[in-house]
Amino acid sequence: MTRTTETVVNVIQGEYEISEDPTVVMTTVLGSCIAVCMFDTTRRIGGLNHFLLPNREGGGGASVRYGAYAMELLINGLLRKGAERGRLRAKVFGGASMIGNLRDIGASNAAFARQFLSDEGIPCVAECVSGTAARRIRFWPTDGRVRQLLVSAEAISLPPEKPALIPRPVMQEITLF
Repeated sequence: MTRTTETVVNVIQGEYEISEDPTVVMTTVLGSCIAVCMFDTTRRIGGLNHFLLPNREGGGGASVRYGAYAMELLINGLLRKGAERGRLRAKVFGGASMIGNLRDIGASNAAFARQFLSDEGIPCVAECVSGTAARRIRFWPTDGRVRQLLVSAEAISLPPEKPALIPRPVMQEITLF
């Protein structure tokens, strides 16, 4: 039996990736940020972005940290590589409320992603947003599969002087086809 080796591509905050390589698995860790997994299964190509805020308040330059720019880069990158707009599908993850009593950035991010996709006519075929748990996402761009691991706040225990950079997934695993 031949075993296929996966190539893991980590997408951090403010980045996006596109691939048509069937061995590639894209991964990211989200709190209040949003990741949009977008794909064309006929062309067997997909991409993932990871953005921090819906858009830059007060205008200014473009940055992938902001949803409006990150979404444009992802869509245009897929189209340049042969995806067809009418076949694009999306799955949206993240948008958790990570810090109580503060402005719910996660809800704003999720609402932005939904509205952007609707405005662009790209169906959102699955989503898992809100809540209070961080998420680790694994996305297979050529077939659109996504696996999500939820991470509870109790699962992260570090001394106060050493903040968590990447929480370990320990809770439940969900696979979306």
